[in-house]
Amino acid sequence: MSTSTRRKVFTLSDAWREFWKYPSPWMILATLVGAATARIVVGDWQYTDALVPVVMVASFPFFEWLVHVFILHWRPRRIGGLTVDSLLARKHREHHLAPRSVPEVFIPWPALLWVLPVAIAIALLAFPRPGLGLSFLAVLTVLGLAYEWCHYLIHSDYKPKTRMYRAIYRDHRLHHFKNEHYWFTVTSSGTADRVLRTYPDPRTVQTSPTAKNLHAG
Repeated sequence: MSTSTRRKVFTLSDAWREFWKYPSPWMILATLVGAATARIVVGDWQYTDALVPVVMVASFPFFEWLVHVFILHWRPRRIGGLTVDSLLARKHREHHLAPRSVPEVFIPWPALLWVLPVAIAIALLAFPRPGLGLSFLAVLTVLGLAYEWCHYLIHSDYKPKTRMYRAIYRDHRLHHFKNEHYWFTVTSSGTADRVLRTYPDPRTVQTSPTAKNLHAG
């Protein structure tokens, strides 16, 4: 094969440039910049601010698991003659149908139009002092960007090179192409899934006929 016809290797730099072509990362980044700026202005640093990232990083895999299982894999239901089916669930079904479609990888930006304001409201209203709430919001948006980046990278043409990324890549591809009922975490491997018993040996799991077309059975 000649050099001119050989497929170009998709590098991490290529992935980084493509990542920022989509609106969701920018929306989360803008919230992060606002939260970090406000946190610096407010001041009032206390030891509990240092605990925020520790607690949130430790709990984030479980948050991912809960959202993935109960919101993204929500099965449409008829309640009182009305079909209950959220935008997030609908877009996630589209993502499973076409896992190589990059636009479907990201959190839908229309959903962020209400998710981000809700996160801001929680930060401002649910904490005993504004500084602590802003610390929470800053860390939450960092984790949100990390989630978007990991999820995008797994579905991009970039091939894993580190041991940790290979594990994350493997697990998420098993979720998409082996069985959608397991391997729900995205930014970590075998964390919440092990605790919540959705991390089986792949050799013991049958290939699901509905891994791409969720709820088709």
